[in-house]
Amino acid sequence: MASMAAGSTPGSDVRLTNDAPTTPGYVSDYTLATGTPYTDATLQECSRSRGRENEPSVAVNPRNPQVMVGSSNDYCGVYNDGVDEFGAPIASGPIWLGYYRSENGGTSFTSSLVPGYPGDSSPYAARAQVRTASAGDPVLAWDAEGRLFAGSESSDDPAGTKKTFGDVWVATFVNPQGPAGATVNDGKEFQRSVIVARGTSAPNLLGKFQDKTAIEADHSASACRNNVYFANSQFTGNAGRSNIYFHRSTDHGATFSHGSLLTTNVNDVQDPEIVVTSNGHVYVTYSATIHHANKTQDAILYNKSTDCGATFSPSRLLTTVNKFSYVDQPAATTGPAQAGAEDNVGEDETDAPAGTRRDCGDFTEACASGYTYPRVDAAPRAAADQLAAPTDETLYVVFEQTIPGTETPTGTTFGTVEPGTGGQGGVYFMRLNGATGATTTPRLIDPTDRTANKGHQFWADVSADGGVQHFIWYDSRNDPCYSPTRPVGNCADRSVVPSLDVYASRSTDKGTTIAPSTRLTDVSSNPNYEQFSGRLVPFLGDYIWVSSLGDTAFATWTDYRNTVAGTDQREVGDDDGDAGADVLQCRTTLADGSITGDTCPRAGGLDQNIYGDKAP
Repeated sequence: MASMAAGSTPGSDVRLTNDAPTTPGYVSDYTLATGTPYTDATLQECSRSRGRENEPSVAVNPRNPQVMVGSSNDYCGVYNDGVDEFGAPIASGPIWLGYYRSENGGTSFTSSLVPGYPGDSSPYAARAQVRTASAGDPVLAWDAEGRLFAGSESSDDPAGTKKTFGDVWVATFVNPQGPAGATVNDGKEFQRSVIVARGTSAPNLLGKFQDKTAIEADHSASACRNNVYFANSQFTGNAGRSNIYFHRSTDHGATFSHGSLLTTNVNDVQDPEIVVTSNGHVYVTYSATIHHANKTQDAILYNKSTDCGATFSPSRLLTTVNKFSYVDQPAATTGPAQAGAEDNVGEDETDAPAGTRRDCGDFTEACASGYTYPRVDAAPRAAADQLAAPTDETLYVVFEQTIPGTETPTGTTFGTVEPGTGGQGGVYFMRLNGATGATTTPRLIDPTDRTANKGHQFWADVSADGGVQHFIWYDSRNDPCYSPTRPVGNCADRSVVPSLDVYASRSTDKGTTIAPSTRLTDVSSNPNYEQFSGRLVPFLGDYIWVSSLGDTAFATWTDYRNTVAGTDQREVGDDDGDAGADVLQCRTTLADGSITGDTCPRAGGLDQNIYGDKAP
């Protein structure tokens, strides 16, 4: 290995989501920016909820790396409006984007929400021009003048109907003193949020549904400086079609262009990533399933723009991928009758092929294998160094796949390639020379797990700014029950155990040599806690995030160290073998045999959080 310049040293993990009585709680962005006190029922609930947060993002300010902002799907306000007849809090509040701000280089964070959530009556609420009652899939980017942009997918109807809008929107945060103000105040004041693309309302995501968001801003010295770019996948009902659309803003996020269709010759695509090189060229990478006759092939494609995102090349192949996605077959059973309210917050099965499941739990969420696990899909991530020389048009791409040669029958309906066929998951790195189209051969970022035949790797991310490339990923090398035939943290007897960590590495020579990996997480997590869809199924989120400026790098992930385990009263006499998956909950069995909802959701059973740490 070539010697590496010293980078950030991982320290004690820091909590971004302060949603417990023992933490500082949540404050309004209006208060953060103006100093004027304001609160409401949602912020008060968020300060005590011990709720769920997942799918984190984080962005280091290129003008001042001491300033970092994180976000996530934040469920902290879900129980802000009363209880049912049995005393179970009703899940009626918003799922929204978190806004977690650090001004000390990630040593600590102040927790807030992006303004405009239902129940927000602060002076900033009127600046939010969105029409939905929920928000998720957070993505973040800074421009070169202290503006922070937060992108979101959003769906729920404020009127409470079952129809889902499927919009995507972007919020803008600015320095209250303008671009010339002290950089410690960059991205502090909420300026506005605007809808980028609208879906068509229909129940159960059956309309035109915008999803899978990506955002980037040009902070290079190019002619495209301070442009903002947004992309998303558009799904159309049950037709099995999806496409990638691209939008740009040349007025600092005030307006966005009508979406440009990038995928004119493929229509089974998702997970876009936007990359801007130092000369202002724009790339969009995404995952695709390519169909030829009766065969399918997973791949990563990309499009390129040389005119600041105004027009793009046709789709081009970056690499093919050996699929790594959890898949199983459904085996739903009927649970006990429900009395009163139940928290059915969960992630919809938007793209599971017919006859399969992506996640598994109890009763209606059960799978034939008997395992318990959250969905895990493959999704490429990409970055470029906007501070590199203008002639450097290098893209750094990471992705996960079933390591070729490790495919094996699982002996159950579970698989990573297809039901019944699994293998060891690994995270891979490759480079693309955008100017010539030349690529490097994909290789494992860290072959330690493969060499030891111990651990799955998945959901990698990469950041590159200032001559250093930073890599992070989930890793189960510390899983005492690891097997390439089972999901992470699942033992042969179907019990589940703490098993998941985040590892990180770095390179200073464009990935030609990559330093040995470092464990970031202080505590291994149990990702299989059943906290969603009425406490029946796990959900880990679909990504983690690293952001950097030279040697300063910060990573965020979904974490379960604060979750309190328990017993699900509904499973009495049900030998489902998922010991360790149930969370603390309080229910009463009534005389007719029905069981109430959970009356103690704030007691820790739902305490899923976002943690972070400096990355090497």
